[in-house]
Amino acid sequence: MSLIPQPFIDDLLNRLDIVDIVDKRVKLKKTGKNYSACCPFHNEKTPSFTVSQDKQFYYCFGCGASGNAVGFLMEFDKLGFVDAVEQLASSAGLQIPREEPKNKNQAPKQDFKNLYKLLADCSDYFQQQLKAHPSRDKAVSYLQNRGLTGYIAKNFGLGYAPKGWDNLLTKFGETDSDRKTLVTAGMLIEHEDENKRYDRFRDRIMFPILDIRGRTIGFGGRVLGEENRVGADGKKVKGSGPKYLNSPETPVFHKGKELYGLYQARQANRELKHLLVVEGYMDVIALAQYGINNAVATLGTACGEDHLKLAFKYTNTIVFCFDGDKAGRTAAKRALENALEVMTDGYQIKFLFLPEGQDPDTLVRQIGQDRFAELIQKGSPLEEFFFDVLSEGLNINTMEGRARLSKLAAPLLHKLPKSVYRELMFELLSQRTGLSLDILMELIGEPVPVLVPATAPTQTEEQAVPPSFNQGPPANNEDYAPLGQPIEQELEASHFPQQLQLRSEPRKKSSVELSPIRLATALLLEHPNLAHKLEEPELPETTENLQLMQLFSYLKQRENPSFASIIGYWSGRFGVEAQQQLTAIMANQLLAQAKRGNNYNDQQELQDALEKLKLQALERERQNQLAELKSRPINELSPEERQHFLQLLKVGKQVH
Repeated sequence: MSLIPQPFIDDLLNRLDIVDIVDKRVKLKKTGKNYSACCPFHNEKTPSFTVSQDKQFYYCFGCGASGNAVGFLMEFDKLGFVDAVEQLASSAGLQIPREEPKNKNQAPKQDFKNLYKLLADCSDYFQQQLKAHPSRDKAVSYLQNRGLTGYIAKNFGLGYAPKGWDNLLTKFGETDSDRKTLVTAGMLIEHEDENKRYDRFRDRIMFPILDIRGRTIGFGGRVLGEENRVGADGKKVKGSGPKYLNSPETPVFHKGKELYGLYQARQANRELKHLLVVEGYMDVIALAQYGINNAVATLGTACGEDHLKLAFKYTNTIVFCFDGDKAGRTAAKRALENALEVMTDGYQIKFLFLPEGQDPDTLVRQIGQDRFAELIQKGSPLEEFFFDVLSEGLNINTMEGRARLSKLAAPLLHKLPKSVYRELMFELLSQRTGLSLDILMELIGEPVPVLVPATAPTQTEEQAVPPSFNQGPPANNEDYAPLGQPIEQELEASHFPQQLQLRSEPRKKSSVELSPIRLATALLLEHPNLAHKLEEPELPETTENLQLMQLFSYLKQRENPSFASIIGYWSGRFGVEAQQQLTAIMANQLLAQAKRGNNYNDQQELQDALEKLKLQALERERQNQLAELKSRPINELSPEERQHFLQLLKVGKQVH
């Protein structure tokens, strides 16, 4: 995994203005020295979300969300740390320096910028062909017959791959290296035994597939004619081959982990109240044209666990939309089985079945947006569909039927993550069967029934994929250097927190008091250079005292770092909660400062706070000694202990 030097991150944060970054996503209003808005991370009517231009951080007094510009992108755009840094660096026109890891056993992260660039160029090429190629009329007619406007085609980047075996090969395959990159990107098919390379997509409507950052990672192609449909060996076979063809698995495209249309849905909706999962590209696009712009589709596979986890990053409700025929019911059962692995408290999954012979594209044209939205609301909740599926062919009014339902359902419900939802599902099963929860728990060891029998896959061109690529080890947070080591160490992506989950409920209002420990911490955060002017305090090792001493140590090794840099480092070094504590202290310090004004000697105030901390530590020690002596009978105390006891009482009177 490649390393990003901390000095580069500090420099990047110093070049950017967090107000500009946040304001592009959340409309900010100037309120005094800072900016405010309703928090994007929890529902509220009165703004409690504050952005400090001076200190370059954001903080919500309602839910506690906080961080610097990198943290905001991670939380709002649901990006990983490296992706957030890359996006900020790109906006600042900076190249991220990459350094080899000190641990030689750690593989460097592969850089796929050349693949993203090539795929973007291919997308531009296909779009241009749809506008200008001599044979474009057939493609344009198809899109018009499907009722698509030029605006919606442009919004989804639709294009046309002309007939011919070497259009892309000629356009982008000038060198052998270029041709290899085209193969790696899935744009060319290579037959090593015949030493042949040719375009994968020919005479097809092209649908670019975008990742959540809007980068082209692959394509889907809808065939326009029968003459160019081919088998897995690349040879023309009349009437065979897939009508829809996806890119193969590549280093940047994994169809089991991507949802078509998710990027557009995120762009169109500040908040996704639900995602509608449909079966194909055209369904997504047709619905978007009718104002239903929260639809996504899987890419030729059943909706799996990874798809659901991706969708639940952006919404709490998923509605599956299936055709009402046998194939649609089968697909719904597969989705149900996979949904059980991720369904937990706070999530909702519904199943909507369309009238037989209808699909979302045709139905929305017939009944319009409003009535289609009403149908979505009437979808069957997962629990209802679950028991309907398992009860098919059973008479649950009989003992035999209820026994069979119990044996089918209990092992499947055991797949649910431990949660209140899981317990409620077992309660429902208990009510339907009349069996106690204890008996049902005994059944969970039974073999898990298969809702949809597996079928042998048919080899097609779409399934002929290049060898799999290693994805590298999972990120971990265990490789931080001790605080005493120089801070100019390189930080890895894994040194920073994963993106935060969207909060459905606000935390209690922050009530941080400017106690001596918090005041000392706040003054150091506000004036980092003070750490060089004062001695590090020696305090008892309580949690708050340790944080203050660690902050002193960190600041003494840096030359006046920005607050954004401090919390960026703190987040990676000590975790999200520790970073949020620092941000809360700073936010409350700014509030207190606004009330009292600026006519204070900060160094003297810090010294006074540290003195109070030392006195508090002495007083705690005195109280502990008094408590220990008081716990013993007075006749068991030695003359020296009695004298010490009296001295402790005398000191206490002087203090108070």
